[in-house]
Amino acid sequence: MTGPAAAEARPAAVAPVPTPVHALPLNAPWRTIRHKLLLLVLLPLVGVLPVLGVILLWWGDGAIDELLRTKVRSDMAVAHGYFERVMGEVGTGATMVAESHGLRRALARQDPAALQTLLQAQRERAGLTYLNWQANSGAPMVTHQGVVDGAASVGRGPEGLAHVAVMEAAEFARLAPEAREQVPVPILPTQGARESGRGVEDRAMVITARAPVLDEQGRVLGHVQAGVLLNRNLDFIDRINEIVYPEGALPFGSQGTATLFLDDVRISTNVRLFAQDPQSGAGARTRAIGTRVSDSVREAVLAQGRTWLDRAFVVKEWYVSAYQPITDHRGQRVGMLYVGFLEKPFTLLKYAVLAAIGVVFFSVMIGAAWLSLRAARGIFQPVERMARTMRNFQAGDAQSRVGPLRSQDELGHLARGLDALLETITEKTRALQEWNAVLDARVAERTAELQSAQEQLMRSEKLAVIGQLTAGMAHEINNPIAVIQGNLDLLQHTLGPHAQLVQTELQLAQQQVERMRLIVTQMLQFARPGDFAGYVEAVDPVRAIDDCLVLTDHALRQGGIRVRRHLQEGLRASINRQELQQVLVNLVMNAVHAMPQGGTLSLACRELAMEDGRPGVVLAVADQGPGLPDSVKDGLFQPFVTHKKDGTGLGLWISRSIVERYGGDIRAANRPAEEGGGAEFTVWLQADGALRSPADRSPGSPPG
Repeated sequence: MTGPAAAEARPAAVAPVPTPVHALPLNAPWRTIRHKLLLLVLLPLVGVLPVLGVILLWWGDGAIDELLRTKVRSDMAVAHGYFERVMGEVGTGATMVAESHGLRRALARQDPAALQTLLQAQRERAGLTYLNWQANSGAPMVTHQGVVDGAASVGRGPEGLAHVAVMEAAEFARLAPEAREQVPVPILPTQGARESGRGVEDRAMVITARAPVLDEQGRVLGHVQAGVLLNRNLDFIDRINEIVYPEGALPFGSQGTATLFLDDVRISTNVRLFAQDPQSGAGARTRAIGTRVSDSVREAVLAQGRTWLDRAFVVKEWYVSAYQPITDHRGQRVGMLYVGFLEKPFTLLKYAVLAAIGVVFFSVMIGAAWLSLRAARGIFQPVERMARTMRNFQAGDAQSRVGPLRSQDELGHLARGLDALLETITEKTRALQEWNAVLDARVAERTAELQSAQEQLMRSEKLAVIGQLTAGMAHEINNPIAVIQGNLDLLQHTLGPHAQLVQTELQLAQQQVERMRLIVTQMLQFARPGDFAGYVEAVDPVRAIDDCLVLTDHALRQGGIRVRRHLQEGLRASINRQELQQVLVNLVMNAVHAMPQGGTLSLACRELAMEDGRPGVVLAVADQGPGLPDSVKDGLFQPFVTHKKDGTGLGLWISRSIVERYGGDIRAANRPAEEGGGAEFTVWLQADGALRSPADRSPGSPPG
């Protein structure tokens, strides 16, 4: 607006803002900028920082404890590996003696003295406690020390495999009389242990093995039995401790220990306790043989069969401990293997670290509060001055101004800008109102367009994120797949002819590696669909369902789910076998999740023409769960649509994408209550040629 009309419309003097603003008194508590600014400055420091400090202390405490448990878990793996190796050596020793030419020659001469000499030499060479020969004819048993009447029951178990056995003292004495004094272990009172009423543990725990001796016609002439006594076997337990905790392996003065238990009694250990020296009368550091494990550990390991990975009270001190049950050849728990290290040095270190974190946090908090208060004062004083000017201006003092400030920062510029603003506020307010009207009209016009564009943008961003994630994940997964493949090839090459013994397992591993590679290819296919394409083959859907049940067997059994099959044999579908397996596994696992209380999983496969008349194969997966909610039915096969709390919403979308690439489709519906209720997913696939039963086809002929 220009000219005389504009001059008439413009007021002669600058007027205050027409909308009144109620001014607040400067001394109103916690309602002025001074108090609010102080509150905003101090609240994060006094409120948030201590909370963060407590959270960090709590997290640090848990993280250190988890590191200690991880450490003792790896220690137990090393100790168990050595224990298994010793068992293997005992089994190998028995087999070597049974297959030796010297044994056959001594048996042929029927010379017990030569046989005893051979057994004694082999026993010393292999480091065994006993080594004997027992004929099937019931003849007296020949040991490394002579001839013993009758047969011993120790070593009764799988031939050629070493195992742990527990035997009575008298039975062991017939096998190794020179070691019988090593068997009895007086039971010592132990804090926290369960009352047993026993005074002495007089049973022997041995690693034993027996190997058959065959004649030229392959008949069993008898057995060679070998064994190592574990009671008071200090060399064995010290060797475990030396392997698990070599010198310098534990920092801060912590000490590593290892123990073998027969039931809950320590029969071999390097855990120490103070006892009275019978000769000097002074306190001497002795091994804690004969002490017992705490009742809580005994219940968890021996009664329940769990591996204990936690702190435990060992004799007189707390240790970070790992207890693993030891079983005999019948699977019965007869003892425990233990490794652990002293907890006290790590506890002191943990408290020192946590205390240092606390001191640093609170020191930073106090220093930051002091600096923040000084900085806040330089902010709220100019703001209060500007607020006072605004109150005076609103009260009708058109000449009220902030005036010059000492501060030359943004607040100084703001004060000068406020003074300039007060000069033209009426005119600018009117202009602002006019522009607001124009803006409201434009916003109304754009609202509908923005809503549609926003939905499209969100969908595009989601798909772009999927592409980036799948490309990155596929690249990272390819590396461990290559390592697994290389080790499988090396294993098969190393085993040579012996690989035939585990050929089925190797083939299964190879198949799963190929399946992982195909999954990686599919992931890349979703990231760059133009660069990859699957290959089509004639797939037996019944076999694909059987393979799927093998892969999901654990989940089905754990969920208490029964499987009902209605499968038509002789069908062939045109699809990639691994991709079909991926689709079926996804549908079966969805059905398992839909039946947390158990139920019946129905699997069907039948021949059915597709809608365009082409031969087709239909696979159905039905559960007895609650069915599909109405809220997800329409978008069930869209990405990120799920009704599971921990679901990603990508499984059905990927499955339908796979099937559609091969000209098929996946459909979902709820079954009626008379059929058991729940949801049913049907997979429609193109048939591979004309369909008929396998009995009608000659070998090598194509399906149909």
